[in-house]
Amino acid sequence: MSIINGESGKGSDARLALTAAQAGAAVVRDLYGGRLARYDKSAGDFATEADLAAERAILDVLRAARPDDAVTGEESGRSGAADARRRWLVDPLCGTLNYAVRTMLAGVNVALREDALVMAAATADPFSGEVFWTDGDAAWVRSADGTDEQLTPTAASALVDVNLDPPFPDAPGFQAARLLADPGFAERFRPRVISSTLAVAWVAAGRRAAYVTDGDLRDSVHFAAGIALCRAAGCTVTGLHGEPVLSGAGGLIAAADPETHAALLELVKHQTP
Repeated sequence: MSIINGESGKGSDARLALTAAQAGAAVVRDLYGGRLARYDKSAGDFATEADLAAERAILDVLRAARPDDAVTGEESGRSGAADARRRWLVDPLCGTLNYAVRTMLAGVNVALREDALVMAAATADPFSGEVFWTDGDAAWVRSADGTDEQLTPTAASALVDVNLDPPFPDAPGFQAARLLADPGFAERFRPRVISSTLAVAWVAAGRRAAYVTDGDLRDSVHFAAGIALCRAAGCTVTGLHGEPVLSGAGGLIAAADPETHAALLELVKHQTP
């Protein structure tokens, strides 16, 4: 599917998100396994040359097609008007540590926020060739051969992915490690930790029953695409305490169905002082 400069409309934005994510994924895939320079960002966090190169490829696609839109990139920061109605949120390599140690669990996230809503988004898996994408109304996965299949969430796996990466901004009110240690969690679910928001797309696709994280996710380059995918696919998506997601520093419970969401909400409630 091609993108024509100046083409407008929700469907066009979704195709642009998909194309940009594919461009970033191609770079990540091509550089995998090589000796990559590392750039320290903060304690325990770093970027590699693959992160930077993938972001450049994504921004080249976005700026060629939408030169007037604002952008927030994980590596390059914010550009464009601070109060822009349209802002692209770009995470060129989610799962950098996995990638740096040659573990093929990483995603490339591209999302468009228009006013308060994410209207188009894509998460690409560089290694499977799949791209999970949405126009805000429905969600699909595009396979490596170019065919699209609509996403159908299901909790049948009972697998719940939990973000265990520090810092833990909601502690002591919520700590993911305590959630996993709760007997009620073990009775119903099985934990998984892939350390990439690719797992949020997997909830929309029915490959995970749910995903749980804390933190402030407003305008998050990491989570915007996955949340949009889950919403469009029909998942139950809220903050950690049932509040509207992205309404504050409330984290995320994205669940395949209301029953799974209610069970996780109750388990989180057990931790609240």
